[in-house]
Amino acid sequence: MPAATRFAPLILSALLATGLAGAQTPDNPLLSPSPLPLHYPQFDKLRDEHFAPALDRGMAEQLAEVQAIADNPAAPSFDNTIVALEKSGRLLSRTTTLLFSLIGADVNPARQQVQGDYAAKLAAQRDAVLLNPRLFARIEALYAARDKAAPNVEAKRLIERYHRDMVRAGARLNDEQKTRMKAINAELATLTASFNKAVLAEVNDSAVVVDSAEELAGLTPAQIAAAADAARKRGLDGKYLIALLNTTIQPYETELQNRALRERLHRASVARGARGNEFDTRGIVARVLTLRQERAALLGYATPAAYVLEEETAKSPETVNALLRQLAPAAVASARQEAAELQKLIDSEQAAKQQPSFALQPWDWSYYADKLRAAKYGFDESQLKPYLEIGSVLERGVFFAAHQLYGISFKRRTDLPVYRDDVRVYDVFDTNGKQLAIFIADMYARPSKRGGAWMNAYVSQNPLEGTQPIVANHLNIPKPPAGEPTLLTWDEVNTMFHEFGHALHGMFNQGRYPSLGRVPRDFVEYPSQVNEVWADYPSVLANYARHYQTGAPMPRELLDKVSRAKRFNQGYTTLSYLSAAILDQRLHQLGAGQVPPADKLMDFEAQVLKEEGVDFAPVPPRYRTPYFSHIMGGYSAGYYAYIWSEVLDADTVEWLKAHGGLKRANGDQLRAKLLSRGGSEDAMVLFRNLVGHEPDIKPLLERRGLVVQK
Repeated sequence: MPAATRFAPLILSALLATGLAGAQTPDNPLLSPSPLPLHYPQFDKLRDEHFAPALDRGMAEQLAEVQAIADNPAAPSFDNTIVALEKSGRLLSRTTTLLFSLIGADVNPARQQVQGDYAAKLAAQRDAVLLNPRLFARIEALYAARDKAAPNVEAKRLIERYHRDMVRAGARLNDEQKTRMKAINAELATLTASFNKAVLAEVNDSAVVVDSAEELAGLTPAQIAAAADAARKRGLDGKYLIALLNTTIQPYETELQNRALRERLHRASVARGARGNEFDTRGIVARVLTLRQERAALLGYATPAAYVLEEETAKSPETVNALLRQLAPAAVASARQEAAELQKLIDSEQAAKQQPSFALQPWDWSYYADKLRAAKYGFDESQLKPYLEIGSVLERGVFFAAHQLYGISFKRRTDLPVYRDDVRVYDVFDTNGKQLAIFIADMYARPSKRGGAWMNAYVSQNPLEGTQPIVANHLNIPKPPAGEPTLLTWDEVNTMFHEFGHALHGMFNQGRYPSLGRVPRDFVEYPSQVNEVWADYPSVLANYARHYQTGAPMPRELLDKVSRAKRFNQGYTTLSYLSAAILDQRLHQLGAGQVPPADKLMDFEAQVLKEEGVDFAPVPPRYRTPYFSHIMGGYSAGYYAYIWSEVLDADTVEWLKAHGGLKRANGDQLRAKLLSRGGSEDAMVLFRNLVGHEPDIKPLLERRGLVVQK
């Protein structure tokens, strides 16, 4: 028996003896799979002090397991190497999944402390596995003989996946280069944790305080009451507080009549992360970009974008640049046309008041766009919202569409613990009546929750372990005062359908091996965007769009107006998104020595927007660099994925329409050919197998009302 294998249990024993005894305490629920249904997390028993000892023990266990695999004297085989790796690190995976899920959904100082303490340690843990030379030798041997070593097609793909991951992590680097790679990864992990902490703190610190209710004219009584309640919670009795979301444009800019307050809100939003205060992130961003460039160079890539995109369906920065630059001129032209209409409306209103007009500014756009939509199509958000109550949208809309299309059903349960009392839990049943999954709906914004909307899996489908999915959707819908209904905007409805598309992807996965559940980032948004089509599908909309007080269905004429207005403001929406996507690419296409210093970062942003022809002042990027959380996390050089996926989505929606829309036969095809396959086959092959042809950009252009300029 090789020495390392003999010593692996001794390593674990020593670690346990030197500080992990606390991890063995019987009240730590992380140490074994939860006894609750489908291993649902024991939120009621979990304490923050449980995380550190479980992480320590989990890391020790995984290292011992991996070393035993690496030093196995038997010749490498699929079972003794790949399957063994698939089964390793269960405790660590369970603990990190729960920790980072709660850091996103309900962070507190103790959890932030654990994240900061373990960021570099967890990066080192990953490197210890992926840069293990004996393990790589076994993987490489299997890779060379993969046609014979793999018992099935998925197994062959999994061998290729492991080999590619290790090579891209640096398994072929020399010892000096590996040492530097480990240092880079550790620093990046620590910087990312610091960035996320600063962004959340800055969002809360930048909330706008308002002195009087009169200044809030345009908001509903419930919104004003919520602002008063938020102020009271910060010790500002008698005042009103408008919390910020992480996007540049803030939702209340649509409704606030007070132009000066809209400007205050907007300026507070765009100043985040670059105010020179304790939450300033420019130094972090510049350092992260520099380290990513160095890491890419070590691995033989010219830029971080080249490194990232090699693994996506786009394959190269040139391909992404071509798509974004193809769409940008059309988006700018449409946005300028929309701006001209808004300026006419402003001029007309000011003339009627016998007051001087003013030039359209970013803080005016949403407000006047809502007015223009009302003038053009006869409705505004305030008319829609009484018909968009959150419970009805979820259960009679999102769930109804899923039942009609896939035959699955849902039943709310209140016996399982939750980390917040406004979180809902549902059992999900398959067409045969057997339980498929558990779904967690966490819909409300809170100071402890990061911005945006996302899906995560607390437990993933895993045939090797016999587990079924527990998936969660997280949104940031402002919570009304107690007793008031939660009435949604149309964007929030669309987001709810979108995120549930991710949930369906997680619930339907039937892959044999957990690691093949991962799909390219520029493909992962595709199924969720397809699911958005049901938000205004006539039979679905008619089922959930009911007045929250009377139960009366949304009038047919209002439904028709919603449908006719689908292309409204698409120039603005598209340009705001594209500006951010282009900025992401340009930041990650910088070569050695090209990353601007912290104090020049915003100048670089302005330069990029100008050079790319998207610097239209009334339409700022959806995210600016200092609070662009996507690109400091999993979407670095990948924010383009939403528009890339929408090309596939729009094409698929045309396929759905051609085949009868919302019916089980189509759902069965979507599930069998796409949603159940995970990463078991090339992503674009899955697309072609479903729709029968290569992607076509025309449906996307038609949907958004854009005409590409030649």
